[in-house]
Amino acid sequence: MNLETMTVEELDYGVHVVTINNPPANTLSAGIQRDLLQLLEEVENNQAIRAMVFKSANPKIFIAGADLGSMGATEGSANIAESSKHVQNIFNRLEALRVPTIAAINGHALGGGCEFVLACDFRIMGQGTIGLTEASLGLLPGAGGTQRMTRLVGGAKARELMYLSKRLKAEQAAAIGLITEAVSPEEVEEKAISLATTLAQSAVGAIGLIKESILAAEELPLEQGLLVEREAFAKTFTTGEVEEGIRAFFEKRPANFLKPVTNQ
Repeated sequence: MNLETMTVEELDYGVHVVTINNPPANTLSAGIQRDLLQLLEEVENNQAIRAMVFKSANPKIFIAGADLGSMGATEGSANIAESSKHVQNIFNRLEALRVPTIAAINGHALGGGCEFVLACDFRIMGQGTIGLTEASLGLLPGAGGTQRMTRLVGGAKARELMYLSKRLKAEQAAAIGLITEAVSPEEVEEKAISLATTLAQSAVGAIGLIKESILAAEELPLEQGLLVEREAFAKTFTTGEVEEGIRAFFEKRPANFLKPVTNQ
């Protein structure tokens, strides 16, 4: 991969740590969008990648959100809607990625930065603030934030946070379930990598299918969600993980899922 705004470090068990570096403020630029698409394509096609951690090279900012200086240059509501759709599609792919994803947040994740981390499976946060603050600029979250935050914390709390453009510290965000865990700034990366390492040694094929089923539960009527679930259940028998899991159960040993997942 030839990434301009990110670097990727490969750790044990297929854990990949992505460091976002788009100075000065890590704005959600076209460059980050291109790199993220390239990265997602690689993860979707490389079975050796088993978990992803996203962190920032900027000690104060995870992602600052959209490039406000360039927004006024966009002409026409149709073009604006298409730009919004483009970023929504990127974050949809991130959310549906076949492997678990963890955001290691050690700085502000506001606006588009918050929308980015909401598309990850887990959010470990230390310092900084998090929130969808677009209303303070006369805007609204246009990269999936209105939908994901509402599903995560409920409509009443989502209204409060978005209408008032609230910025929450880690402990406040953890208390309402907006993030997975609040830790000290020094622990953020270690905790995120530890979680990724645990997940990477698990049945990643099954986890990807569980993720698919959970997304269906959030988006579809019950009967359609149940259809997705039973089809996903059937697919687990094509990954090679079921045989190992059952064999390990009867042999009274930990299962070893560290082999390529096939035919998912």
